[in-house]
Amino acid sequence: MPDSPLDLADLPAIEGDVLDDEPALAAAARDWGHIVQARPRAVVRAASAADVAAVVEFAAARGVPVAPRGAGHSPFGQCQADGGIVLDLTGLARVHGGEGDTLVVDAGARWQRVLGATLPRGLTPPVLTDYLELTVGGTLSVGGLGGASHHHGAQTDTITELEVVTGTGELVRCSAEHHSDLFDAVRAGLGQCGIITRATVRLRPARQRARRRQLYYDSLGTFLADARTVVKDGRFDYVEGQLILDDDSGTWRHMLEATSYFSLPHDLDEAALLGDLADDRDAAESEEMTYHGFLDRMADGETVLREEGSWFHPHPWLNVFLPDDEVADVVTETLAATEGADLGDSGLVMLYPIRADRLSTPLLRVPSSELVWLFALLRTGRPYDPEGVARMIRLNAELAERVRPLGGTVYPVNSMPMTPHDWKDHFGGAWDALETAKRTYDPHGVLTPGQGVFAPG
Repeated sequence: MPDSPLDLADLPAIEGDVLDDEPALAAAARDWGHIVQARPRAVVRAASAADVAAVVEFAAARGVPVAPRGAGHSPFGQCQADGGIVLDLTGLARVHGGEGDTLVVDAGARWQRVLGATLPRGLTPPVLTDYLELTVGGTLSVGGLGGASHHHGAQTDTITELEVVTGTGELVRCSAEHHSDLFDAVRAGLGQCGIITRATVRLRPARQRARRRQLYYDSLGTFLADARTVVKDGRFDYVEGQLILDDDSGTWRHMLEATSYFSLPHDLDEAALLGDLADDRDAAESEEMTYHGFLDRMADGETVLREEGSWFHPHPWLNVFLPDDEVADVVTETLAATEGADLGDSGLVMLYPIRADRLSTPLLRVPSSELVWLFALLRTGRPYDPEGVARMIRLNAELAERVRPLGGTVYPVNSMPMTPHDWKDHFGGAWDALETAKRTYDPHGVLTPGQGVFAPG
């Protein structure tokens, strides 16, 4: 809570809007997770980076917590500020010009809009999350992973420069060569040391078409072996996986999603790509679409979920990274103990490997193994069943606690309470640098309190 009551009349003049009406405050007190609610004192819809800087400087002088918010897709109150200010960054959505293979884009722009600017140039961001309606600043604050991460790392590994508002209200440009400590503290830094307002994204050539294959396995071991093979040799442009529960039989099937990009008139050698894989070939599915159509394939699913209502239900999600030598045991034991009720009506389980040598963002903490596996239990709770949602959160905490001594880590977009001590353990050898950056760039400790990384000042 603020050191003293927040008088909105004292706010500096800005281009954007300052809102304290009930609908605005109620909306800012919720997020995608629909689990945690923390009501701010005000919502500021920033119109520029200067607005962000002015509001943060004002808040820092008064000890008022400030949380940046883009798409509001956090699952556990990470973009909320109890009694403070929520900075709505969606007005910072401009896509600026770029030179050669880069593009400059404001942090509130959604990745869908970024693609709209790059594809006419025949270019694309190297890594995109599966949902394109997330904002640039939001995904860069946690890392940003997707099916191309085994080639290109996290989205934070494809950024060459950032514009950041620090916790004192200073607007700073940083990169690997200039203010590198801030650059490393902000990428996947959970908003603790600065608010991203603009990013320079490295681009690569885009292809016209995508061929998406869904390969099915009855055996987890065979699925893991094939996933290792195709990620290590890089034969597919995009690789993810899902573990699918048959509600009738209670058995699990394993699906490897393997996609290739290409441009006409060239075609793909299916025999070379699939010939040595051990999937159930009779069950395999394949479809071809435009490159953009593949990247935006979740749009139809979102429409369905919104219409049926589950889009607005609680989402107690868990994402963990597993070391390669532990993945089989952890997944086997977890699936054996997981029933349909533990996932919810629209929940799903994801599992896929990423080459660790492609991940270079210091604060994106992953196990020490050649391959790391993203294991995600994307649960959907019922809106009027708080006990059921609480049980899902306990299951998340139990699994995270179990994988930690095995060398596992969390990918921090979860519905799970974590104390500052937990975060210190999570960041491990990177903690001292993060703590130093926090003291330097957010000395009043006002930024992004919903993450719970540092104890309140």
